[in-house]
Amino acid sequence: MTSEIVNVEQAANWDGPDGEYWVAHQARFDGSIGPHHRRLMAAAAIAPGERVLDIGCGNGLTSRDAARAAGPQGSVLAADLSGPMLGRAEQVAKDEGLGNIRFEQADAQVHTFEPGAFDVVISRFGVMFFADPPAAFANIFSAVRSGGRLAMLVWQPLAANEWMTAMRGALAVGRDLPVPPPGVPSPFGLADKGFATGVLTAAGFTDVAFEDSEQPFRVGADADDAYGFVAGLQPVLMLLADLDEATKAQALDNLRAEVAAHETADGVVFASAAWVVTARKP
Repeated sequence: MTSEIVNVEQAANWDGPDGEYWVAHQARFDGSIGPHHRRLMAAAAIAPGERVLDIGCGNGLTSRDAARAAGPQGSVLAADLSGPMLGRAEQVAKDEGLGNIRFEQADAQVHTFEPGAFDVVISRFGVMFFADPPAAFANIFSAVRSGGRLAMLVWQPLAANEWMTAMRGALAVGRDLPVPPPGVPSPFGLADKGFATGVLTAAGFTDVAFEDSEQPFRVGADADDAYGFVAGLQPVLMLLADLDEATKAQALDNLRAEVAAHETADGVVFASAAWVVTARKP
């Protein structure tokens, strides 16, 4: 079932090529951010019988882990803009025998959730792309019961994330690439602690806290494997889009060299930093 969509551009990307790309690389991405994922689930501390809302569930690992923690007496509503990823998430959940998850294609900014229906809202890198963050979190707030809680994983600022600064540096080819300001839909839309705190408190949440999660970000087994993956990422494609063919070739050569420079005995590894953000509804 698809509900109203206001984030049209993001929906078009995630419901098309972006979503299909992440389905194809499901295992790689889940492995790459595994340490961050585990910090998020520990912070969420989902108990048996709880009702969970998973925002931007993607291929569904967060939803499945939440469903196992909530147990047969609990439930998970998993929402995402991406039809391809929801399809994969639903199939894997079925394969694993998890019958307490309901998947829904929905824009959490405007979707009509049952008021006060959830004990906990979780999100793993799924809340930084809202067209209107204050409206989105006000809507999410309404879905949480009194005394319920929020736990979400968002990227820290661009400068703290080598996996992105290295790629941007390689692809700049003489350009001065702007850094998106806080609140603009991007991987770093909630990276600024002050902005994120303001949005959450304006929505009604209290006890907003940030836990630092600095983890290795493994993008491939070796340089060739990693390059094949990162060259197809949406941020990379966007940075290449306005280049002529000769300059694009140079940028890709730079990217390949950057990837090779990060090859280790454990694969191609970059540094990454995220916030585990928690909050409560009074």
